[in-house]
Amino acid sequence: MSDCTHDCSTCESKCEKADFLQPLNVNSSVGKVIAVASGKGGVGKSLVTSMLACESAERGFNTAILDADVTGPSIPKAFGLHDQAVGTELGIEPAIAGNGIKVMSINLIIDDEEKPVVWRGPVISGVINQFWTDVNWGNIDYMFVDMPPGTGDVPLTVYQSLPVDGIVIVATPQDLVKLIVKKAYNMAKMMNVPILGVVENMSYVECPDCGKKIEIFGKSKAEEIAAELGVPVLATLPVDPHTAELVDEGKAVGMDKPGIDAAFDKILEQL
Repeated sequence: MSDCTHDCSTCESKCEKADFLQPLNVNSSVGKVIAVASGKGGVGKSLVTSMLACESAERGFNTAILDADVTGPSIPKAFGLHDQAVGTELGIEPAIAGNGIKVMSINLIIDDEEKPVVWRGPVISGVINQFWTDVNWGNIDYMFVDMPPGTGDVPLTVYQSLPVDGIVIVATPQDLVKLIVKKAYNMAKMMNVPILGVVENMSYVECPDCGKKIEIFGKSKAEEIAAELGVPVLATLPVDPHTAELVDEGKAVGMDKPGIDAAFDKILEQL
């Protein structure tokens, strides 16, 4: 409808959310779609997406990552993927990481991965839809969608066009992030998308000598945020220079994932 507010929670219209869903590539099947989101950039959504996907793959699930951060993609570099995607009669073929995770990102399509994507919202939203409809994903058990920051065009497109089964909200300990997280939470509620829980990134750093946990960004807000939102804490992740080094080198497959195994179990319970 032309006067649609996109707030499905208060809508009195007889239309169904399914009316907005885009058809999946005819040669593909996807079991569960999990978006990793936050209202703010720089909190580690791509890292959490990569960790969850790696955990899923290690458990034997067919796993994929749809990189919805079109203007700031980082998933291909994290997995050391630099070759351009190719098209076949079945659709666009996703890149495949060393552990079998299938990846589609704008950086796998443009001719120069350092070239900025200077596109308006409707064009970017169209690309997200094409990643769903035109990519030959094959048979996927779990697809993780790496979301851009904010509550604008792309999150709206993902929540309306893809059959999202739930979102994981990423936060850091600062009070400002706590406020922004609530925006992401409230948007998901408006769109009737289940919130699976909160992951607090950069929660602490562990002293290499004594093992003491040092809260360099302030006291953890994970339990406080989760209690206010009524969702579980999935994990609290440390600042780990070694993990950052591996991601910079395109070796995300080999990174440690403290707490992610338990987080994945909690997600599976809810799904």
